[in-house]
Amino acid sequence: MRLLLNVIWLVFGGLWMALGYVVAGILLAITVIGIPFAIASFRMANFALWPFGRRLVDEPASGAMAGIGNVLWLILAGWWLALGHIVTGIAQCITIIGIPLGIANFKLIPVSLMPLGKRIVDADDAYAFMRGR
Repeated sequence: MRLLLNVIWLVFGGLWMALGYVVAGILLAITVIGIPFAIASFRMANFALWPFGRRLVDEPASGAMAGIGNVLWLILAGWWLALGHIVTGIAQCITIIGIPLGIANFKLIPVSLMPLGKRIVDADDAYAFMRGR
């Protein structure tokens, strides 16, 4: 089921959202200061390309710098990536078949606003990762 949802996701919006993250990553990588943000953006492009079967969990080792970086990310790129998820999610929810894809888009909004301090893990391993194992 995950494979089918990921293929449908890819065709009906996932590719465009991933390209948005790639463009943001390229623009942020232009400066040396933006390279950590670019890495986070490329990581999110990977997640936005194939989201079903994977989850985002908090990285326990992230500190205050991730919080400061998230504020900068929000100003530089996060708000328009979140806007892309909102518009795409609403468009997908218009049809009954697109509702799961729209919900997936809405679940990506918080991480598009604050991606630093997060890790992408397999959905089956997410609980064990959150428990610290």
